[in-house]
Amino acid sequence: MQFAADGCKEPKDDLKAAIEAKFGSVEKFKEEFTKAAATLFGSGWAWLVVNKEGDLEIVQTSNAGNPMREEKKPILTCDVWEHAYYIDKKNLRPAYIEDFWKIVDWKVISERYTNSK
Repeated sequence: MQFAADGCKEPKDDLKAAIEAKFGSVEKFKEEFTKAAATLFGSGWAWLVVNKEGDLEIVQTSNAGNPMREEKKPILTCDVWEHAYYIDKKNLRPAYIEDFWKIVDWKVISERYTNSK
């Protein structure tokens, strides 16, 4: 995951508009993404992708799954394999996901979104 100490903490411009159009608000998006990450059974990933139609979508993949296999362009992912968080959080995946949001650099995600079109 790419992030910066002085990175952008909230989505802006085109990405923010797309998130609000699809999910209603940035907070609602975060809730849905968090739920996708928290409820994935076993190991895998939660993703924010741009689908073939150019719309945002939240997807889950198990194990080594990747949304690119379905012609979806990933712009944000959260690794929910136990190895990603067990040393720091033990079996507390929700605490790990809460910390995940603290390091997301929305400038980087916005660039990925712009380049995915």
